[in-house]
Amino acid sequence: MKNIDARGLACPQPVILTKKALDGNEHVRTIVDNQTAKLNLIKLARSLDCEVAIKEDSHQIELSFYKKTDVDSIDTDERQNTNQMVYIIGSNILGKGSDELGSILMKGFIYTLTQMDYPPSKIVFLNSGVHLTCVGSESLDDLGHLIAKGTEIVSCGTCLNYFDLSDKLAVGEISNMCEIVAIMTAGQNTVMI
Repeated sequence: MKNIDARGLACPQPVILTKKALDGNEHVRTIVDNQTAKLNLIKLARSLDCEVAIKEDSHQIELSFYKKTDVDSIDTDERQNTNQMVYIIGSNILGKGSDELGSILMKGFIYTLTQMDYPPSKIVFLNSGVHLTCVGSESLDDLGHLIAKGTEIVSCGTCLNYFDLSDKLAVGEISNMCEIVAIMTAGQNTVMI
């Protein structure tokens, strides 16, 4: 049995650590300290076809995961399709409302992509999203990890020029709208963020 102490860790860390542990173990116990982490771990258990037992007190929540089926039995074609994902990121924040929270969510989103078994084939950055690929971005290391895993990172040249960032691009390549439209059209699964 593998034990994970995920108390105090921000989303999505408890889920990522538990998923990694389940890749090599039949039984994993994860301890968290908030209801959001608990709910996210229950969703993970469902997605991986695991049974989960929960013990809870006022200080912590203990979730014990038991594999019912082999996670590696996922259809090979399904795994290959996940590798054809194209993400279009049109903002340096995720969602509407608080820009501060949106920035935290975007950083978490990009980090989570690095933890996927099959990262996206391409990520296109448009509009204020190009700030994420430039000097000063907190996501540069994560984007570098994605490139190392085979993800192509492109930033809109017009957008970089608009924000006066052309000389500050730190990761990926400069692209143009013709290439971006071709990427979007050719992608088997294209998601706008």
